[in-house]
Amino acid sequence: MSAPTNTNPARGMRDFLPIEVRKREYVIGIIKEVYESYGFEPLETPAVENLETLTGKYGEEGNQLIYKILKRGEKLDPNASEKDLADLALRYDLTVPLARVVADHKNDLPRFFKRYQIQPVWRADRPARGRYREFYQCDVDAIGSSSMIVEAELCAAVSEILTRLGFDDFVIRINHRKLLTQIVEAAGISEEKTSDTLVALDKLDKIGNRGVEKELIDRGIGKNEAELFTAMFEGFERMKEAKRNQNKMGFDAFNQAFLNRWEEGYN
Repeated sequence: MSAPTNTNPARGMRDFLPIEVRKREYVIGIIKEVYESYGFEPLETPAVENLETLTGKYGEEGNQLIYKILKRGEKLDPNASEKDLADLALRYDLTVPLARVVADHKNDLPRFFKRYQIQPVWRADRPARGRYREFYQCDVDAIGSSSMIVEAELCAAVSEILTRLGFDDFVIRINHRKLLTQIVEAAGISEEKTSDTLVALDKLDKIGNRGVEKELIDRGIGKNEAELFTAMFEGFERMKEAKRNQNKMGFDAFNQAFLNRWEEGYN
């Protein structure tokens, strides 16, 4: 007598029964309605991307979490290189595919392009409570403008969505990649370690300042540099200190202006 078939979904994957699907569709419907009222256009990209498009965009740790697809009909050769075994991968996030689309369709898209995208992504991660290998992401971006009005519009749209969904106690956090990069430089961290540093910083909410500091040291960054870098993210007082020391820290005019606007907005 044959053994019973395992009917569970693959680890880290989930079935969604009709009531769950309808709940998700309701939420997505509100998200789409609000974003489109702000002039954002829908975009979809393939579930499968060229591996070379994704590799190197997420840091060393991210590269390990990309779901690679074996070449069609290829036998698994233990001596073969990764390039020989796989040339495709499942979509890891929605940002890199957006960059690819903008580069590939630059003659078809408006110079100022506002898009939202809601699709599943895949991570070859170790499943745990609240951590899945397949999950939905919702991205919204504006390409072709550096106006702070656009940034404010993004925040307003997100705020309206959360309010429409019944949330009334939330915080919208603002990221600024160029400023973060200059903080990395000001802390004395080498350019080749910038990606590793920002990957560690992404875990700030989960592991705290001390956890980020430890991870930076584990990634080969000096203790003094790690301490100086993480100290910059200990709240408003540290940001005011950064503003006071902006010339000494080597911030360029763009980021000095950003710090000034940031303080005005905070107040």
